[in-house]
Amino acid sequence: MKSLDDNLSVLGGVGPKSVEKFLKLDLQTVGDALLYYPFRYEDFQTKSVLDLMDGEKALILGEVVSPASVQYYGYKRNRLRFSIRHGEIIVAVSFFNQPYLADKIEVGAQLAIWGKWDKAKASLTGMKVLSQQQEDLQPVYHVVQGVKQSSLVKLIKTAIDEGYLDLVEENLPVDLLVRYQLLNRQEAIRAMHFPVDIDQYRQALRRIKFEELFYFQLNLQSLKYENRRADAGISIAFDSSALGEKIEKLPFVLTEAQQRSLQEILSDMASSGHMNRLLQGDVGSGKTVIAGLAMYAAYTAGYQSALMVPTEILAEQHYESLSQLFPELSIALLTGGMKAAVRRTALAAIESGEVDMVIGTHALIQEGVNYQHLGLVITDEQHRFGVKQRRVFREKGENPDVLMMTATPIPRTLAITAFGEMDVSIIDQLPAGRKEIRTRWVKHEQLPLVWDWVGKEIEKGAQVYVVSPLIEESEALDLKNAIALEEELQAYFGERVRIALLHGQMKNQEKEAIMQDFKSGKTDLLVSTTVIEVGVNVPNATVMIIMDADRFGLSQLHQLRGRVGRGDKQSYAILVANPKTDSGKERMQAMTETTDGFVLAEKDLQMRGSGEVFGTRQSGLPEFQVANIIDDFPILEEARRVASQIVSEPDWQANPKWSMLVKELNRPDRLD
Repeated sequence: MKSLDDNLSVLGGVGPKSVEKFLKLDLQTVGDALLYYPFRYEDFQTKSVLDLMDGEKALILGEVVSPASVQYYGYKRNRLRFSIRHGEIIVAVSFFNQPYLADKIEVGAQLAIWGKWDKAKASLTGMKVLSQQQEDLQPVYHVVQGVKQSSLVKLIKTAIDEGYLDLVEENLPVDLLVRYQLLNRQEAIRAMHFPVDIDQYRQALRRIKFEELFYFQLNLQSLKYENRRADAGISIAFDSSALGEKIEKLPFVLTEAQQRSLQEILSDMASSGHMNRLLQGDVGSGKTVIAGLAMYAAYTAGYQSALMVPTEILAEQHYESLSQLFPELSIALLTGGMKAAVRRTALAAIESGEVDMVIGTHALIQEGVNYQHLGLVITDEQHRFGVKQRRVFREKGENPDVLMMTATPIPRTLAITAFGEMDVSIIDQLPAGRKEIRTRWVKHEQLPLVWDWVGKEIEKGAQVYVVSPLIEESEALDLKNAIALEEELQAYFGERVRIALLHGQMKNQEKEAIMQDFKSGKTDLLVSTTVIEVGVNVPNATVMIIMDADRFGLSQLHQLRGRVGRGDKQSYAILVANPKTDSGKERMQAMTETTDGFVLAEKDLQMRGSGEVFGTRQSGLPEFQVANIIDDFPILEEARRVASQIVSEPDWQANPKWSMLVKELNRPDRLD
């Protein structure tokens, strides 16, 4: 009996070698193939050459007016030439290394040719001969080396021809299909791959986007209602006077925004509902101390707490700072790179309850880590957990309270929608004494002046980051790579400046040693790729130079800039860029006009389409196969509204009307 879980090898014409190739795309079953959607379509609408820009790809319709000739020049290298009449214009057409097309070229025949227009020569470099019809659609899939677009299309067509599409079950109730006028699931899947026309493809896309976003929101909203139940969590009865004394003894005064956020967190901890809160704060706004105070509050109530961060060096930094803040507590460090004996000792101490706070990487939630009395888990955004993974924390201990921190400012509306099951606290003030980072945009031609100024800053005792966007030379991107940049700076400064290089291909130990040297002042200037983005706190680093800054999104630029300005000295960010596009210029301008991350996040939303709109990878926002959390915000909002309505119904999961939703929501491979 056929099943969507059948291996691809059951399909006609799919042999063991093909099965192996498709595994590179994570396609194992026939169901996987059917749900592997194209990310765009080539919309082959014919155009007039008079409307074309130089270098534009287009579909040109014309009558063949000269016979095809093939010229050979070397092994397997040839050029096929002929001409077509396009309106009043004669267009010269060339196809490279496709001599077999000559049979299709007949004088007097009408041809539709997809190719690249050369305005100066009035010629077309052909890529494909299409049928005479004026409109044709071709799906474009994400592929990897060894997998051709054509073989993927053939695979999906075979799956449909052999009747597997008929096995796909509808996963949206009729009520929703009718309300939003959506295609049924089978129609939508067929039209995602093989639409009759572009309008049908858009209808299919709308249906699939709604499906993705609706189940994402249903997951969030059901979790939110679970959390809100009065008996969902633990009540942490902390000692407010002990906490007050600890705050009084801090070497600095908390900002109003810090105090407000701390109160919101403490209020959640004290309630018997389950805390699930997102703490947003710009780089350097003082989130860590708030996290530390929440952990201290848990300690006064007899609970352990855990803080999870993305890198070992960051874990060590938090371990050091929290050990200084709370010398009276037993604090353990837990990372993947620890020696086995040290790790065993730490695990035993955590399980026995000797340890009050645990700081570590994702090693904190792995199997084998058992807590005595875990009451609070704090996680850093960079782990980018989905909703299901966020549930993992709740299974450690007795359903501990969860606080998630993010240094990427997300506009409030989007934060509420993307982290719909969480309450949101925002630290929107910088600590007193922090000077605003001065940001300048310079062109490459001005670099000699920049290096001269950098030399003088280093003589005054400053430390400098120089960030390069690439590690290796790329012919496609004419960028200075980190290695060449380091050599250039060594030659420029000579013995005067101690320079080090840091990049992602180094081993962790090597990276951490280099970062440690920089932190301790043994290095003056650190040339780095973006691996320092999550970086460590180096108060003496006051200059951040970002090469080819227009290659970065606003979100990433803001994160990088936040690596300086950690102390009380004046700090600077220099953006080196010769942007060729308007959006590139606009990003540079925005960075020089404000250091407010929330303003920049809103700007990012308005600009939509810089390619790195939000820096999704940096922000902890979820990723989808088809939907885009920013471009499809109206669909996301509607999905949130209807999902919220459904889960607010009393005992909605027992209602037969929604049984389809419950089944789909509990599917093990459900995207979250």
